[in-house]
Amino acid sequence: MQLDQLVTFYKALGDPTRVRILAILANGPLHGQALAGKLGVTPPTITHHMAKLRDAGVVYERRDKNTIYFYLHDANVKRQSQAIVNVMEKAKDTSVDELFAEDTLHVQRRHQMAAEKMQVIRSFITPDGKLKQIPSQHKKKLIVFEYMVRGLEKGRKYKEPEINEYIRQFHEDYATIRREFIMNHYMYREEGIYELNPEEMWAKAEDLQ
Repeated sequence: MQLDQLVTFYKALGDPTRVRILAILANGPLHGQALAGKLGVTPPTITHHMAKLRDAGVVYERRDKNTIYFYLHDANVKRQSQAIVNVMEKAKDTSVDELFAEDTLHVQRRHQMAAEKMQVIRSFITPDGKLKQIPSQHKKKLIVFEYMVRGLEKGRKYKEPEINEYIRQFHEDYATIRREFIMNHYMYREEGIYELNPEEMWAKAEDLQ
């Protein structure tokens, strides 16, 4: 794990409310209104805290019609919790300079890519979530498609009409975009049933030169 990711993780957990949110989500996904009620805070407060937790990679969200549900990213929580122990162990055999030599370059590249993705999303996605047009450039297309598929549920099996309706929330050309989801390994299809692939299989804009 890179140093900046480690810092972001522990910063995100440096608030009692956020720790309580993770404890609640450990029992299953909830929407923001429900979390606000359980914690006795306002929905905008939940929105603020979820943004921090999402940036740290410890929660993710899925949309069900007009409601967004928040999920605990259990694997990431465990991996990032172990990371500080791994750093201490590695430091026993490596100088501090060598241990973090790649961090500066990595941070610069990651920030540059994040800024590029945000610019692409702002260029192609309207404020109300509609796709203006399908990008012609492959890299921009992947950025937009990744943004779109993150609203689908992992492990859920979708019938083709359900996928079509989901895509139509963004753009009317659901047939083209549905094919792109398959071609770029975001989803796989079997006998008319669609399901998200593991994220490791997705075509990534970061991998393009």
